[in-house]
Amino acid sequence: MDPCRALALAAGLSAAAVAAPAAGSLAITPPATPTAAPALELHAGPEVDLPFGEDIGFPAGPGADAASANCLTCHSADHTLNQPSLSRAEWRKVVDKMVTAYKAPIAPADATAIVDYPTRIKGEP
Repeated sequence: MDPCRALALAAGLSAAAVAAPAAGSLAITPPATPTAAPALELHAGPEVDLPFGEDIGFPAGPGADAASANCLTCHSADHTLNQPSLSRAEWRKVVDKMVTAYKAPIAPADATAIVDYPTRIKGEP
């Protein structure tokens, strides 16, 4: 088989689209007018009920307001409340990291209340 014809066939042209070579040349017949792709059908997606309006916050108590005012800026209450029980010293390290590494604008008085809050509600390990 002529290498040009083989290349045309390998490129996806049908045998009918590739004319017989004449004296070492390859004549390619353009394909017939392409037909339009079928129209896409849009289907309604599944309905999903999201928990809008369920404002879940921190349980009331000393430090809850400081935690709400500072922690909820970046974290959900659920995320914060589902952290493991840590000692007061470990919570201090976490809050200090938020202030120093992530530049959380937490006042020193709020930082103390925030450290005491999860220690009180979750208990120490």
